[in-house]
Amino acid sequence: MQHYGTDKVSWLFAPIVLLWFLLIGGIGLFNIWKYDTRVLKAFSPVYIYRYFRRGGRDSWTSLGGIMLSITGTEALFADLSHFPVSAVQLAFTVLVFPCLLLAYSGQAAYLMQNKEHVFDAFYRSIPDRIYWPVFIVATAAAVVASQATISATFSIIKQALALGCFPRVKVVHTSKKFLGQIYIPDINWILMILCICVTAGFKNQSQIGNAYGTAVVIVMLVTTLLMILIMLMVWRCHWILVLLFTGLSLVVECTYFSAVLFKIDQGGWVPLVIAAAFLVIMYVWHYGTLKRYEFEMHSKVSMAWIVGLGPSLGLVRVPGIGLVYTELARGVPRIFSHFITNLPAIHSVVVFVCVKYLPVYTVPEEERFLVKRIGPKNFHMFRCVARYGYKDLHKKDEDFEKKLFDNLFLFVRLETMMEGCSDSDEYSLYGQQTERSREGLVNDNGNTTSSFADPTISSIDSIVQIKSPVHANFTGMSSGQTSSQAWVDQTEFLIKCRDAGVVHIMGNTVVRASRDSRFYKKIAVDYIYAFLRKICRENSVIFNVPHESLLNVGQIFYV
Repeated sequence: MQHYGTDKVSWLFAPIVLLWFLLIGGIGLFNIWKYDTRVLKAFSPVYIYRYFRRGGRDSWTSLGGIMLSITGTEALFADLSHFPVSAVQLAFTVLVFPCLLLAYSGQAAYLMQNKEHVFDAFYRSIPDRIYWPVFIVATAAAVVASQATISATFSIIKQALALGCFPRVKVVHTSKKFLGQIYIPDINWILMILCICVTAGFKNQSQIGNAYGTAVVIVMLVTTLLMILIMLMVWRCHWILVLLFTGLSLVVECTYFSAVLFKIDQGGWVPLVIAAAFLVIMYVWHYGTLKRYEFEMHSKVSMAWIVGLGPSLGLVRVPGIGLVYTELARGVPRIFSHFITNLPAIHSVVVFVCVKYLPVYTVPEEERFLVKRIGPKNFHMFRCVARYGYKDLHKKDEDFEKKLFDNLFLFVRLETMMEGCSDSDEYSLYGQQTERSREGLVNDNGNTTSSFADPTISSIDSIVQIKSPVHANFTGMSSGQTSSQAWVDQTEFLIKCRDAGVVHIMGNTVVRASRDSRFYKKIAVDYIYAFLRKICRENSVIFNVPHESLLNVGQIFYV
């Protein structure tokens, strides 16, 4: 059900959780009234002191099990990316915290008169008349409780993807209103498999509790340490406030942390092993990706080298259009020079396509493509930056190609109309430079166009309005309309190349460890990173490129 999104799933889950808290709170209040109201004295800090003095080391180590009573509160911070802050604050203050206090106090009051039921205190403390309804709600609530863990995992993986620390996986955004509401199918299946393995591998419930308690204590400790850095470097709080926060937080958390250390061999090792495995994956992926990007940045082809090749680029220019996909928004990628060095021909028109996903819901169609020319006009080389929001999907490659070519034709048209435009200038189709283009659209009488959304061409005889950015048939002109012969020639040339065929050229940079590298670096780069690259989503899948027109160009980079 996760693919429906947190918003829709919560509408189904929220009534179950609400009923669950009201039931345990009501049962706790009933047990306090029925068995022993003196249990409320436990809120006094004096009793924890007496507990430690009486039990000694055993009382101290028992804190690892006591952590289970507060572990659920950690999920509230994960929900901050899925729900408003006010909703989380209201739910915890009004419902969660009071009901939990009543539930645990009620079980303590019940145990004061039924000490033999200590191993099954919750179900034993339920009144007989409502036992089975509570049992059903408890089972449903146990299922619903996994929602917090799943949502938190989705949020963490998404942040890791944004930082380049995790292999590319499919991320489905399920809400227009909240940016953080996402669904990741691959992670959902991995969570299911891990949960089955952990449940089947542990011998009893206490070991699962120890594993969970260890994970939560370490997370709270790391969060506090990171919070100190935020207070010092970002918020620039006074040192007294930072010291006060650090002292109060670390006293509590280090006490619990020292207690869970005795539970490592009793199930606490599981989250440490899982965390170590994910740390290796994230570190290796980030290292390999960073080295590959640095290689592409530092090995960009200079424009002087391109211009020195001449209009034919030193090769045979065959009819067609080559779309060269690259992650670089500026410069010519090295994969292009690698391609033309090993093959004797290149397409008549070359377009470097860079797809960028922006942290916004959607990018309007009129602002999606940024087009500019690379080099002189007779080189027929362009750059196109396609910008997508997280909800924009170009499902059919034909539509993506059509929109790209429409904007390419419109750019050529606007460029031709510019007065004083040299061959080496670069003009964007949209943005700040578009304003210059708009001002430069003049007719023979000196009139300018009035709107860029619906551009018009003014002539002596008539005004023809363009309904869309550009039409497929640019050569068919209405009566009386005049156009630059240069623009007609370029447009006919582009249409002829498009009809000859479009080829998608993608680079595949393989990262390998150098021969003199240490053995652990060879294992990390040659095996782990290579395996992660193999199982992550390919660029051809992300861009929906048809296989019959796909050309992969490989190169090896040694680190």
